[in-house]
Amino acid sequence: EMGVLRLSVLLGAAAVEGRPLTSYYPTALAHGMGDSCFNRGMKQITTLVGESLGSYSVCVPTGDNWREDTENGYFMTMDENVEVFAAKVKADENLKDGFNCVGFSQGNMLCRGYIHKYNDPPVINFLSVHGTVSGVAAFPNCDPDGSYGAVCTEIAKLCGDAAYTEKTQDLLFQIDYYRDPYRVDTTAYKTYSQLAQWNNEGLSFNQTYKDNFIKVKKYIMIKALNDTMVYPNEGEHWGHYAASSLTEILTMRETEWYTSDLFGLKTVDEDGKIIFNETEGNHLDFSDAQLAWWVQNYFEGMPDAAATQQ
Repeated sequence: EMGVLRLSVLLGAAAVEGRPLTSYYPTALAHGMGDSCFNRGMKQITTLVGESLGSYSVCVPTGDNWREDTENGYFMTMDENVEVFAAKVKADENLKDGFNCVGFSQGNMLCRGYIHKYNDPPVINFLSVHGTVSGVAAFPNCDPDGSYGAVCTEIAKLCGDAAYTEKTQDLLFQIDYYRDPYRVDTTAYKTYSQLAQWNNEGLSFNQTYKDNFIKVKKYIMIKALNDTMVYPNEGEHWGHYAASSLTEILTMRETEWYTSDLFGLKTVDEDGKIIFNETEGNHLDFSDAQLAWWVQNYFEGMPDAAATQQ
């Protein structure tokens, strides 16, 4: 079946829905929590994306082997992971003229962080598959608005008590994108949260983060409708819980980071640069055919002059 799929993908890349042949930028992929670029599954996905676009593709690890790459997804901070990711992107000659960034779950924080902090070489298209891009406000499989909501809410509040100190932000990757709705207005969150700095919700404003974000040509956001790992799953579409609530969910355009255009989200939306799509199942439940379709149909290709030089 894989052979048939890859043949259809290659044929589709030549003419998707009657479109003329397009030359695509190379692609860098970022894996999710507990995964590794050295795992068979990520290797297959990386190959699939490259074959779908007919261009170079690479999974960028933040460790030099399977164990380091997996453990760094837990025990290296979010910002440190982004630094390693950026250094490896910079060192890859195949990516020097710009590239697509494809993230899966937590891996989307590498794509997003790279865009804000570096974006040189530039990200052209950013595909976020079930991404934690807006942060999370609860433990996986513990929905604050579900049947065990009271328990899950208390756990989330306890986490928030400890999350926003300089010491705890250096402990785990996951703490760095934990966004507690009950504490987003506190000095501790604004001072120590790495996510708060990216969102320009902190005590200082970083214009570079916003300028770099606006430069990306296309944001493709894929949400899992029945996600039990990312709460709220509306965060996969740039939404989040309202302040001081674990039940009221704001869509992207209702959030303060959108209405105040804190990091450029409103600007790119008004420029028509954001595409939303959904999958029916749980977290990271998608098919090879869906992934191939997303990159073929949504990614902007290379200008004719650049394509000729490849």
